[in-house]
Amino acid sequence: MTPSELDQLVAQIGDELLARMGRPRPLSGEGHNQPDLVCPGCTQRCPQTCARKTAAIIAAGAGRVSASQTLTRVDASIASLIDHTILKPDATRADIEKVCAEARRYSFASVCVNPVWVPLVAKLLAGSAVKVCTVTGFPLGATTTGAKVYETQEAIRCGAQEIDMVLNVGALRGGDHERVKQDIQAVAEAAHAGGAILKVILETCLLDDNQKAIACTLAKLAGADFVKTSTGFSTSGATAHDVALMRSIVGPDLGVKASGGIRTREDLDKMAAAGASRIGASASVKIVESASAHSPGQPAGGY
Repeated sequence: MTPSELDQLVAQIGDELLARMGRPRPLSGEGHNQPDLVCPGCTQRCPQTCARKTAAIIAAGAGRVSASQTLTRVDASIASLIDHTILKPDATRADIEKVCAEARRYSFASVCVNPVWVPLVAKLLAGSAVKVCTVTGFPLGATTTGAKVYETQEAIRCGAQEIDMVLNVGALRGGDHERVKQDIQAVAEAAHAGGAILKVILETCLLDDNQKAIACTLAKLAGADFVKTSTGFSTSGATAHDVALMRSIVGPDLGVKASGGIRTREDLDKMAAAGASRIGASASVKIVESASAHSPGQPAGGY
C-alpha cells in the first residue's frame, strides 16, 4: 500500500464511521472538543471526581482503566480491568513497592511504571498474574522510531510484558499517515517479538474526532493490540465520548484503554451530585471502591 493509498483509505474510513455515528467531520480550525459535550464548569478531571463516569467508560467499551497508587479497597468485578499506574517523575522505590503490593493484593491487570522501574517491578510481581507494563516515547511521542523500538526491546529484556507507546502526534495532525503507521508498526513488531502486547496512546485531547478515527485505524493496520486515550500529562484525559468513538473504529478485535484515575469518596459524591460526565486519566481506583459502597452487590457505578 502506497502512502497516497493509505491516506485515501484512512480518510474514507474516518468519514464513513463518523457519519454512521452522526458526527460531522470537523472543519479546519474547529476546537478539538465539542462545546456541547462539556459540562458547565468542566475541569476535565472527572476520573478524580465521578464514579458514574468510570462505569460509563467501561460500558462504552474500555478494555483497561488506569489507576493511581492512591488505593485502598477495590471492587473485584473490575479489578482485572485496571492497570495500576505510577508514572510521576518523583516516584521513589518505596512508592513502587507499595503499588506492586497493592496490585498483588487486589489482582489488577498490570502495574504500569516508567522504564527505569521495570526490573524492580518484574521482581516484585514474579509469581503473580499481574503483568509488568511500561511506557515508550512517553509522554510526547516525539522521539524517533528507532528510539521507541530500542526502549521497547530494552524494557522487554528487563521484564516488561505490556508496552504503552505514544504515537507521533505531530505527524498525525500534519496528515503524515504513513509515518505514523510505520512508527507504530515498528514498535508493534518489537513488542510482539519479545512476547509483549502493544497499546498505542493517541493523546485524544490534542485531536479532533476525525483524527482520533484515523489514529485508531492506523493503529489497527499497524498491528497494535490496544488503543489508549491519554498519557495523563497533556491538557486532559479520557472521556466516554472518546472511548465510544475509539471502540466503534477498532471494533471487537482490539482493546480500548481509558487512561484515568480516581481518588476519594468525597470527590465521588460531590461530582456525581453535580452530574459530571467526563472521566480523566491519571489517578483512578479509590472511586471504584467508593462506588461499590453506593450499590452493594453491583459493579462500580451500578451499570
